[in-house]
Amino acid sequence: MNTTTMSPLTVTPLGFVPDFKNATLEPFNETACENWKEIHHLVFHVANICFAVGLVIPTTLNLHMIFLRGLLTIGCALFIIWATLYRCALDIMIWNSVFLVVNLLHFIYLVYKRRPIKIEKELSSLYKRMFEPLHVPPELFQRLTGQFCNIQTLKTGQAYAAEDKTSVDDRLSILLKGKMKVSYRGHFLHNIYPCAFIDSPEFRSTQMNRGEKFQVTIIADDNCKFLCWSRERLTYFLESEPFLYEIFKYLIGKDITNKLYSLNDPTLNDKASKKIDRQPSLCSQLSVMQMRNSMASTSDSEDGLQMFLRGTSSASSLRNNQQEFYNAYGVSRLQHDVFC
Repeated sequence: MNTTTMSPLTVTPLGFVPDFKNATLEPFNETACENWKEIHHLVFHVANICFAVGLVIPTTLNLHMIFLRGLLTIGCALFIIWATLYRCALDIMIWNSVFLVVNLLHFIYLVYKRRPIKIEKELSSLYKRMFEPLHVPPELFQRLTGQFCNIQTLKTGQAYAAEDKTSVDDRLSILLKGKMKVSYRGHFLHNIYPCAFIDSPEFRSTQMNRGEKFQVTIIADDNCKFLCWSRERLTYFLESEPFLYEIFKYLIGKDITNKLYSLNDPTLNDKASKKIDRQPSLCSQLSVMQMRNSMASTSDSEDGLQMFLRGTSSASSLRNNQQEFYNAYGVSRLQHDVFC
């Protein structure tokens, strides 16, 4: 007969205080550290240094995200080396391989976005003179000039537009090379020089009234080269790019002002027009489209045309004739304010 040995119950006497000072502590579980292990290999510490440096890079630094992703990539690669060669830890190697791929892809993408944008030689002067001072990124300018537009040429004497014949709804152009002259019924009005819109007044006017014809004749005075956009597709593109839309509004308004100065002084050359480029607008309340068409309305009275061609440069004379221009062109004051 088997007998079971019962262990006697240990009874603690009343008032007994256990001696914690000499007691031996035993670990609560098997994962408690009994002794610190040796320091890891140098590769491990270099990997963590890379992580630390990457995380403390200030966000004010222009390339901080590229540096961060680069250092994280290096750190993950060092962790893989450490886990494979010195610890033989498969799980650490796998996780850091995943982190390495993710950070490497981000790094490649950021570097790709920072790549230098190569602008065509024919368009570089246009970008530097008109768009770069307004902080238009090169990639945005490349999108603007890489779609729905092309570079066209005109030989000396060829017409870009003929009055009362050419529609203003089809295109918008900027002159890249050469010189064009604008005339009304054989009377010279002004020149158009490189890096200037050819038909900016018509573009601004026809945003409200479609189906109009040019009221002036524009002829190439030299062998000309110009950048030409499809107006409909350009308008659609600018609607999807609010920043570029505002840039175009400013550039077209500025170009109209410059043409207005040229109307008052047809002898202005390219050098003088560049100076006007940097001056504030004094005549922004009267568009060239209205001035051009006012001459058509005063064709019965040669006095109005002759006064215009003599270069009435005073602002007071322009203001006195402003209401006459509105009535002749059939444009209300409200529409004029929208144009300008």
